[in-house]
Order: sequence, then structure tokens, then C-alpha cells
Amino acid sequence: MNKMWRIILVIFFFLLTACGPKHRVVYEKRTPPPEKQEVKREAVKEEKFAPEAKIEKRESKDVQHGVASWYGGEFHGRPTSSGEVYDMYQLSCAHNTLPLGTVVMVTNIENGRSLELKVNDRGPFVKERILDVSYAAAQMLGMWEKGTALVKVEVVSLAIEPVLRFTLQVGSFTDETNAQRLAEQLRKSFENVYVATVETLTQKYHRVRVGQFETREAALVIAEKLSQMGFKVLVTSR
Repeated sequence: MNKMWRIILVIFFFLLTACGPKHRVVYEKRTPPPEKQEVKREAVKEEKFAPEAKIEKRESKDVQHGVASWYGGEFHGRPTSSGEVYDMYQLSCAHNTLPLGTVVMVTNIENGRSLELKVNDRGPFVKERILDVSYAAAQMLGMWEKGTALVKVEVVSLAIEPVLRFTLQVGSFTDETNAQRLAEQLRKSFENVYVATVETLTQKYHRVRVGQFETREAALVIAEKLSQMGFKVLVTSR
């Protein structure tokens, strides 16, 4: 009889244990609150779209910064990559990737001088350099003696305008006030003086110009007078 009661007591004990609370198991398996789940989901989104965000933040490839050099006598008279004969006294440049015929605005960051050049050749072939300019361009940009300069290169136009007439450029400024001041000074001695503005992706340039001439020879006559007055003159068809 006593043995029977013992068996009944053991069975009753196990029944009580099986029906007892299981709080510990519930807490261990409890999922995070909804707020935390949203934070984790957003984090996953950020990781997923991070590469696209980096692509969207890239600057336009039409603006470059780097070191420019110049090339001259050794290549004078030789054909360029475009087929044109290289003339070291004309305004041109060599670039490795821009389409041949592209017009670029080159700014010497070290002295602020800027100049429009046409890409008609390939180069430079020295590591870390992005542009080779002609001898004449190096003179105008103030980098001839040093040999190299830190420059900004901006695409102005991928199409070359047809040559209709020549004009003289006496200065190019980022400050319009300085350009207008020079124009007023020149109007005292010359006719048809005006300020032409060209806008790139990052800046405006105000170019002081004199006249429109049907031939280069006619333009050179006035250019010589300006040169004798101490001005650096650029004969251009753009």
C-alpha cells in the first residue's frame, strides 16, 4: 500500500512540474520590439544602396585638376594625332582621352591665368600629367619657364565652330569688374571693344576682345599696336 502511495506522489510531482510557468524560455526567444526591427531594416537598406550613392556623388568628367606641361621645338612641323601639323606658335594642346577637336578652358591655378585651347593631339605620356600645351599656350599661361603648372581643365565645347573671322583677346578674367575696366581703357584708343563671357561647369570667364577681322593679317596690324602698348594679345578665331 505504501509503495502504491509513493508511485502516486511521484506521478503527481511530475504533473505539477510539466504544468508550471516557462518564463525563462519565453524571454530568451522574445523578438525585439518593432522599433528596433525598423532600425535594423533601415541599416540593411543603407548597406544595399551605399554603392549607388557613391556613383551619384561623382563630379562631372568634364572638369579635371592636375599637372600640365608643354612641348615645342622637337615636335614643331610634325603631324599631330588629329592629322593637323603641330605649330608651336598656335594655341593647342594634347590630351589622352578627350575627343580630338574638343575646346577646353585651361586655368593655371598657380597664377589665375586662363586660356581656351583646342585638343588636336594625344599625350602627355608622363605619369601624373593630364595635359600638354603648346609653346605659345605655355607663354600665355605663364608656365613656360617653370615647365609645368597645376591646372584646371574644363570642357567648353565638343564641336569646333567654323572659322568666320578673327578677333583679338587682350585679357580673360573671372572678375567681370576687372574685365570692364580694361575694356573702358581700350575704348579710348580702339573701336569695337567688348567683353565676351563664357560659362563653364564651375565658373564664368569674361574675355576682353577687340574687333572682328576678315583676315589674320588685318588682325595682326592691330595686335602689333596693342603689343607696343604693353598688352599680351591673343589672335583667335573663337
